[in-house]
Amino acid sequence: MGILSRFADIVSANINALLDKAEDPGKMVDQYMRKMTNDLAQVKKETAGVMAEESRTKRLVQENEKEVAKFTELAKRALVSGSEDDARVFLAKKHELEDVGAGLQTAAAAAHENAIKMRQMHDKLVKDINTLNARRQTIKAKAAVARTQDKVNKLSGVASGAEGAMSAFSRMEDKINMKLDMANAEAELNSSPIDAALALEEKYKGVNVDSSVCDELAAMKAQLGLN
Repeated sequence: MGILSRFADIVSANINALLDKAEDPGKMVDQYMRKMTNDLAQVKKETAGVMAEESRTKRLVQENEKEVAKFTELAKRALVSGSEDDARVFLAKKHELEDVGAGLQTAAAAAHENAIKMRQMHDKLVKDINTLNARRQTIKAKAAVARTQDKVNKLSGVASGAEGAMSAFSRMEDKINMKLDMANAEAELNSSPIDAALALEEKYKGVNVDSSVCDELAAMKAQLGLN
């Protein structure tokens, strides 16, 4: 039956598998929700039609069985009345109805199987929609958190790169300081040795010695007994 093959994917639908393949699970949930809602309306309509067909074939079978029972009873009455020919006619009609009934039984059995399959599809789709509705907000919230986490992870990588740059700058600064210290040390080693006499000469250069002050200083020391 064509309708069964068209909706076979609905029975085998797996929400988790679809979400695993989705780049944006939140949008996939909304899209899948809309698809299933549309499918449900169509499946509901088709299921009702298949169930109606089942009821019709079942009713035809029951009517046929009543006809078979009726002509069986008529054949018995004809025999009781002594009319074997009439009984033969009734039995022939009974056999004709039984042949028709066999075909109706086959059709009714097929209609019953189709109705079961369609009802299973309908119930599966309703269950999936209810499940998805219950999980919809949770899934979308988790998807949003995942996107945020992805951004955090990328920014963490940038921060790690900045830390690496800081470390590299520190190493370069240490090397530069070491070269500067070595250059200063070499400059100090290359300078002329300090002459103490020359240094004192610079200290007292330009100082005029006053002899009267020296005499007065000597007298003061003698007076104080400091000689």
